[in-house]
Order: sequence, then C-alpha cells, then structure tokens
Amino acid sequence: MISNKRIKKVISRGLAVSAVLGMTLGMTACGPSTQAGGDGEKLQKVTLMTDVAFLPKHAPFFSAIEQGFFKAEGIDLELLPGTGSNNTVVAVNSGKVDFGWADYGVTVLNRGKGVGVKQVALVQASDAYATVALPESGIKKWDDLKGKTVATEGAGAMTAMWPLAMKHLGFAESDVKIVHAAGEAKIPGLLARQWDANLALFVSDGPVLVGLDKDPVILKWADLGFHLYGNGIVASDAKLAKDPELVKRFNRAITKGFLWSCQNQEQAAADLLKEITGFKPAAVKNALEGQCSLAWSQENEAQGYGTMSDKGVAHAIDLAGKYLGLKNPESLKPSDVYTNEFVEPIKKGTVIALPAKQS
Repeated sequence: MISNKRIKKVISRGLAVSAVLGMTLGMTACGPSTQAGGDGEKLQKVTLMTDVAFLPKHAPFFSAIEQGFFKAEGIDLELLPGTGSNNTVVAVNSGKVDFGWADYGVTVLNRGKGVGVKQVALVQASDAYATVALPESGIKKWDDLKGKTVATEGAGAMTAMWPLAMKHLGFAESDVKIVHAAGEAKIPGLLARQWDANLALFVSDGPVLVGLDKDPVILKWADLGFHLYGNGIVASDAKLAKDPELVKRFNRAITKGFLWSCQNQEQAAADLLKEITGFKPAAVKNALEGQCSLAWSQENEAQGYGTMSDKGVAHAIDLAGKYLGLKNPESLKPSDVYTNEFVEPIKKGTVIALPAKQS
C-alpha cells in the first residue's frame, strides 16, 4: 500500500468537474517519503506532475506506483496534480518538478519559444481529441454535426485544431456553429442542452458522463484519418544532462507500469479508487479503456512503445505552425523536441510482469 499520503489542494478544471459530479475527492500525491528498495538501498525522491487535477484517466500512474514499478527502479515517486499542460511544462523547465505528463502540441510550442524541455517517452501514441455528445442530441456520426452547435474552450488547442477536423470532413465553416464556454461549464451546458456537443478529450469528459449514468457519443478525431501524438513524458534539458540514468529508470517504470495497467485494468482501477475517493467504478473503467486505446499506433507497433519518430514530430511541428501559432516552425528540428535515447522500446504483445517484491 502507498504510505504517507500528502493531501493536495487542487484548483483546476478537475476540481470543477468533481463539483459537477457532486463528489468529494480525496486528492492525494502518492509516494512514500522514506522507503528502502531492495537490499535496503534508499530510494531516490522524484516528482511527476500530471496535465490536470487527478481524474480517472490518471489511473495507470497511480497503479504503476502501487504495483511497485517505480520502487523496482529505485524511485520514490510523488505524483502531483497539474493545472494545464502549459503550466506542467513550465514547472519541469524551472526544476520545480522532475518530470511532467503534457500535451505534445504544448511541448512543441514551448520548445519553439526557447523553453528547455523535451518529450522523452510517448505515453499516448495517439491523441484523445474528440467531439462528445449525448444520444438525445441526434448526433450519431460525423455528418450529424451539420447544423448543430458545438462548444469549445476559447483558447484551447482543440479550438485551434478544429479547422483541420473540418477540412478532413469536407465541411464548410458555416456547417457547424461554434460557441465558446469555460472548461467547467461545458458539461453542465451539454446536459442542459445549451449546445449539442463539446470538443473534448474523450478520456476526460467521456468518463465524467459515464459517471453520471449517461452513454456518451464519442466521435474521435483520429478516425478522420489524421494522426497526432497525444500526451508524453517531458523532462528538462538540464535533467537529461545531469541525470540521464534517472531518466532511463523513470521511463522503464512509466512504460512498463502503463502497459501493465492496460493488461490488468480491473486492478488498475482499484489502485486509483484506493487513492482518490468519489469516482464511480464505471467512470474509471471507461477512462482506462480510453487511455489504453491510445497506447498503440502503426508507428510504435513497428518501433516499440514509448518511442517517437522524426516524421511524427515534424508533423507535430508543422501543425503547430499552421494552427497553434508556432512562429518560425522551419527553425525547429524534430531533435529539438524529442529523444528516444532514454526509452527501452516494448514490443506490442509483450506481457508485462509485476516487479519482484522488495523488502
């Protein structure tokens, strides 16, 4: 069992979502403060900040700690809730935290501004962008969006990327009405029929609706035929230079722990619910299924889990230039954004074993 929990006060969209669900969440950062690894060696204290406040989608991280993947690598991991991928990247760059879990496009934008961070392990091989609706909206497939009203956050990446989705759909701009709403207002507005659908991460908003006993309609952008990287592990240039062995150990723990959670979803859900009270098991199950659906792509099936490619990162840079406001994208090389140097690729189909129990 994870010991010495530290209660964190979280001010973020995640807490707002908990209010929507009428839940009291026990938000905890995980990781023992004084533990010993095998043969009594002291564990190295390390921090990982998530993208947003703790949600069901973060179950694999909690489970990787609970099941000993980090301890096996000599790491005492403290998991900290984030307040948006941009803030997580900034915290990593400043040295406030050792590692972050952040959106790929946000990482590219920050690197383009000269921020010294890189993606070092791709946890989500594909993005979780989606259009989320309720059955009573009459939306069942993409063509049903014509004439509908869709809500999105004004400054969000999905808002900026929506024209790309429209292009792949062959829609005119006037085919779908876009309205802007605060993140915490999107689900209440959807439930109140103020609009017909939300632009959202299906691993976040889908489980919230499932937790409300709704059966959401999920239209995944990835099904439109274009591929985007999702969230990955971010480390600073300083960390890569100063402690490369830690980065390798951390990546082994996170990649093995994530895939083990996907292969043992019932236990992974239980591990999360042990640490965060209030989420319905059905919501956690839905989130895990969603997360695990993003683990593999054609690219990493060939290269191995956790890896990225020059081609994939060049595509991310190009899209950031066209849609996300990246200035001078031609000056940013893929090698500026990512490295596979610290990843031990895992082949698809590999059964992940639990680490040997350490006294």
